[in-house]
Amino acid sequence: MTTDQPLLQARDLHKSFGLTPALDGASLTVAAGELVAVMGPSGSGKSTLLHCLAGITRPDRGTISYQGQDLTAHSDARLSALRRTEFGFLFQFGQLVPELTCLENVALPLRLNGLRRRAAEARAADWLERLEVADLAAKRPGEVSGGQGQRVGAARALITGPKAVFADEPTGALDSLNGERVMKLLTRAARETAAAVVLVTHDVRVAAYADREIVVRDGRTLDLTPAR
Repeated sequence: MTTDQPLLQARDLHKSFGLTPALDGASLTVAAGELVAVMGPSGSGKSTLLHCLAGITRPDRGTISYQGQDLTAHSDARLSALRRTEFGFLFQFGQLVPELTCLENVALPLRLNGLRRRAAEARAADWLERLEVADLAAKRPGEVSGGQGQRVGAARALITGPKAVFADEPTGALDSLNGERVMKLLTRAARETAAAVVLVTHDVRVAAYADREIVVRDGRTLDLTPAR
């Protein structure tokens, strides 16, 4: 699923932390419904690129557009609202709230957006079923395995119906078997909902799930997709 206008477009991004440059002219375009893998060695700037695209980090220079609107011009409040409603996030260690059950964790984004508990948890139960972890609903994150926790995290990332999901090394803490299962379920669910996915990974097996592969080296981007 693609449109003439890119869903996300970053142009000539520069970002430094102190005297250390993280991005040095990085550019990236993501179409609606597209899965893009961002690869590169540690310290190359790939996570910084992801955080800039998601409105978590502001670049020093360059532009980022989302649905044709300049993200860099948005207020912090507007960016926060986008992250609650139109962006989903999945990180290496899930970042589930340990005091909440898995069901409550998945329902949390809807509750923060004002949906009543019963309705939010009904939708959360459906997403746990779709990610094949419905039996974990009453368990807390400390009671489930890493692979199970990542599938719960994927359900939470997708429950709001985001237009874009940002996944930072989502299989980095998992063995190959669990990593494959997480990726199969995540990509299937994203395809079903037409969500774009920007995936940071160092694993070529994970990148193989993507429509395109982008390599970041020394803060710059290279598209590895063969010309058609």
